[in-house]
Amino acid sequence: MSVLDNIKIAIVADWLTNFAGAEQVVLSIHKMFPEAPIYTSVFNEKKMPQFKDAEIKTTFLQKIPYLNKRHQLLLKWMPLAFETLDLSEYDVVISSSHACSKGVITKPQTLHVSYCHTPMRSAWDNYHEYIKKYNINPIIKKLIPRLMTNIRIWDRLAADRVDYFIANSNYIKNRIKKYYRRDSAVIYPPVDTDKPARNTPPNSEKDYYLAVGRIVPNKNMDLLVEAFNKSKKNLHIIGSGVDLKRLSKKANKNIKFLGYINDNNLEQEYTGCRAFIMPQIEDFGIAPVEAMAYGKPVIAFAAGGSLETVIEHRTGIFFKEQTIKSLLEAIKRFEKMTFSPELIRRHASKFSENRFQAEIKKFIEDKYKEWQRYMK
Repeated sequence: MSVLDNIKIAIVADWLTNFAGAEQVVLSIHKMFPEAPIYTSVFNEKKMPQFKDAEIKTTFLQKIPYLNKRHQLLLKWMPLAFETLDLSEYDVVISSSHACSKGVITKPQTLHVSYCHTPMRSAWDNYHEYIKKYNINPIIKKLIPRLMTNIRIWDRLAADRVDYFIANSNYIKNRIKKYYRRDSAVIYPPVDTDKPARNTPPNSEKDYYLAVGRIVPNKNMDLLVEAFNKSKKNLHIIGSGVDLKRLSKKANKNIKFLGYINDNNLEQEYTGCRAFIMPQIEDFGIAPVEAMAYGKPVIAFAAGGSLETVIEHRTGIFFKEQTIKSLLEAIKRFEKMTFSPELIRRHASKFSENRFQAEIKKFIEDKYKEWQRYMK
């Protein structure tokens, strides 16, 4: 019997408006503690059917017409929104945070464990890049520096409210240390590694490369389009975002933008690709691990989470610079190599959901026992 069986637990998420890596973590934690309510700033029920059976509790931001569907515009009010949540009845609070959810206020007896996907990028290391690259209204752009100064001050104070941090990679562990001056344990996020092993047919590979992700400036999809325009090789890009229209016009016919696709079509895309390409720096990067679960090698920029998930010359290869030349040279090297799909699948299985849940449960159990002794 676990010490967590007879206590009250709450889960806190930044927002639940579209299903991506952070939401996958929240869903996995919800499966562990199905009776625990999920508190979040805003919730889009139509886009998040995965949480149809969960008890979702939102903040006052949910009631703001139009803006509640565009959480990016609500950052100014998110600190207040999370601070107004009453979590006083809970023994353990688990926050999944890359923005403001870690800033909830808990009573002294409550253990607060925060699974940190990253310190808020728009406030810290990517601040100047966001200002330069994103197409922002000029009037709003002038107001952003003052807003982000206040957000940085709040974010640093909010980090002190967390009792224990979990980082989603060693890369993020170092960033937590840098910006919050806090230590953290590393537990890699959950990836569905079982379904691909069951459903991948032999000899299913087709003549295209695959990229999956939001089509926004920091994902560096421009590099892919420019490189594949030059190489004439086939590329499929799955995802949507502010740069989709612009890059679609820029791309030659050998590049297909598939937008958002359902799970069955996504599975077919993974199954059919020659390799998965990741041109950006990811905190962890669930999509390349999903590709590896299908036995597909990964061609990744040598930085961030990919250095922890890809084994060079065994499950993929790296390119050292985010340039057309460096990427095309990597593809040329790749096409002269052979990879073992079975070896790649075995490696991907190390990032399974069962592993994630077991590590999360043990971490929280151990810390709760320590917390109980400390509070006596």
